[in-house]
Amino acid sequence: MIVETQCAHFDSLPLDCGEMLSPVTVAYETYGKLNAARSNAILILHAFSGDAHAAGVSRENGKLGWWDSMIGPQKAFDTDRYFVICSNVLGGCRGTTGPSSLNPATGRAYGSAFPVVTIPDMVRLQKKLVDHLGISRLLAVAGGSMGGMQALQWAVAYPEAVASAIPIASAYRHSAQQIAFNEVGRMAIMSDPDWNGGDYYESGPPARGLSVARMIGHITYMSDESMREKFGRRQRPKDELRNGFDVDFEVENYLRYRGGEFVNRFDANSYLYITKAMDNFDLSSGYGSLSGALARTKARFLVISFTSDWLYPSYQSQEIVRALRGHNLDVAYCELQSNYGHDAFLVEVGEQTELVRHFLANTFKKAA
Repeated sequence: MIVETQCAHFDSLPLDCGEMLSPVTVAYETYGKLNAARSNAILILHAFSGDAHAAGVSRENGKLGWWDSMIGPQKAFDTDRYFVICSNVLGGCRGTTGPSSLNPATGRAYGSAFPVVTIPDMVRLQKKLVDHLGISRLLAVAGGSMGGMQALQWAVAYPEAVASAIPIASAYRHSAQQIAFNEVGRMAIMSDPDWNGGDYYESGPPARGLSVARMIGHITYMSDESMREKFGRRQRPKDELRNGFDVDFEVENYLRYRGGEFVNRFDANSYLYITKAMDNFDLSSGYGSLSGALARTKARFLVISFTSDWLYPSYQSQEIVRALRGHNLDVAYCELQSNYGHDAFLVEVGEQTELVRHFLANTFKKAA
């Protein structure tokens, strides 16, 4: 499945901060075909560092999509049956308007002039895209981690436009620990002399700070057991014990590689803006409580968490489930056994596929 990223352009987008972003571009990909009734559309919502390329082989760089194991013919999100959409979030750096985009007022990258964005802002832009594609009601919104937050926002903000929601390994708001990890990452970037207050596009990015931020983040995505199995205390080949701080262990080498790789594909300002949007997100805001927010939704829910996920632990998914059940809403919950930590939603394909496949099939029947 060879896919190509497309772009939709809009005149403006009102933001929660009170500013108007104008114009706005959103990058997206689609997989499968929209049926005549326009009733088989599914919106996939990516996690923090993801992008619109969720499945198939990119015509641009030949790489597989980040959730290719779940999206495609006969997979969980079966493109023989469903029309699947994925877009890059507002504030991103992979085609959608963000800090690295051209500011029409100056002719240069926005940088520090880019306005603060929120998860609701991201969803508002996605709604514009879905409307642009001529779809009035989505069969499902689905995503893991930050994608799950967006799925929850969709279900509450646009109850008539969502038949079902699948938040995976997610939360309705961040805990103190989750905020703390993001803040350390942000400080790593902002402490880099090359950050230059966010205006570094003509001088060069804060590569060292961004690399360290990614290294910190990557540790939180794995579990103690998965790191022990993958690396243990294996050391890099060396002739003698050296003074200094070169790479001694395989896990150090892996983290440095991941950090360097991330610098080549992600913008430091996008890291700052998106993590702040995640930290500020609280689905209950304006509704008095989580229960008050979820009272608005009319969607069916499939909520999934993983036993070894210590970044988004299962209790956060269970909070959502309890609030939904308090309104007698149609909700299924499953905590899957996994050793992969938070990354499990990307790699634990087997059980997830069966759960999602049956849930979508039942939703499609009920929605027909």
